[in-house]
Amino acid sequence: MEESDVLVYISSDCKECENLLKHLKEWDISFRTKNVNENSNYMKELQEKGIYGTPATFIKEESEPILGFQKNKIKYRLGLENTGISHYSSLFEGYRK
Repeated sequence: MEESDVLVYISSDCKECENLLKHLKEWDISFRTKNVNENSNYMKELQEKGIYGTPATFIKEESEPILGFQKNKIKYRLGLENTGISHYSSLFEGYRK
């Protein structure tokens, strides 16, 4: 996957952001980050899209970001899991009844 394919808006001292970035590195996914605390223009970009929290992950310039650290949904969108099953399926990692 190209580096420009994954963009993650993060904020400082955000445990979900740290966890997401850790997993992206473990999965060997190249990504760019925009820290909304370090650059207020990044927060304005998010707010223009109706998003007011981090992390917000954009994959392949899709219009709908993944909000928060939704591990299964992110893996599904990145093609790291069997794309024949939904990230809502009971066969997907982490599903609990």
